[in-house]
Amino acid sequence: MITNFANRVAQDVWETTASKSLPKELWLRAKALLTIMHSTSTLNDLMLKGEPPNIRLHKLRGSRRAEWSVTIKLPWCITFKFKNGEFSDVKIENYHRG
Repeated sequence: MITNFANRVAQDVWETTASKSLPKELWLRAKALLTIMHSTSTLNDLMLKGEPPNIRLHKLRGSRRAEWSVTIKLPWCITFKFKNGEFSDVKIENYHRG
């Protein structure tokens, strides 16, 4: 279950399936990923669902090692913290920007 959003982009996509910051062609895929996250309580379930494909679930490194990421379409990702079956601090971002 998603407990909170850490940026406006993720919240807008969740609530309205739209965002001024995220390219329009990615809105539906982002909403689908958020819906999967909200309906599961384990990372294993997220990996096994396989829909949508190629989400590239991985743990981040360095100062963000407490966070995970799934790919919407590079360079856009959904990043989040996962603990006790809950997704928190959910963001949609391009964290690859320098």
